[in-house]
Amino acid sequence: MTVRAMLKGKSGGVVTIRPESSLRDAVALLSERRIGAVVVTTDGDRVEGILSERDLVHALNGRGAALLDSQVKDIMTKDVITCAPDMHLTQVMETMTRARFRHLPVLENGRLIGIVSIGDAVKARLSELESETTQLRAYIAGG
Repeated sequence: MTVRAMLKGKSGGVVTIRPESSLRDAVALLSERRIGAVVVTTDGDRVEGILSERDLVHALNGRGAALLDSQVKDIMTKDVITCAPDMHLTQVMETMTRARFRHLPVLENGRLIGIVSIGDAVKARLSELESETTQLRAYIAGG
């Protein structure tokens, strides 16, 4: 399964936030949307960073609650690893596991078109395995 196929199964678009937004607003957005990361972009197309729950926890540990009045750009991850829509599910899972993160923005021709999470990848892989199992059972029963 490809990233493009995974994106077709997801509802809603990519949740984004501007780099100059406050971390207080970012926390509210993450909480309201029940998500673990938000893509940072000024124009909705170009990825400038990503802000995850992990980024927030690390920054809070060092700076305390006053951090919430800072801007997203102050603590976001700037060197964002992305993927293409034709990337295979196993490559996505391998990338996330190796780099130890749970969210991967999807770019097509340099433009943000989606985001996949490790949860999306696991769900897609389980679906693939279920389909393979059904096909094997049908083959064995018919043989």
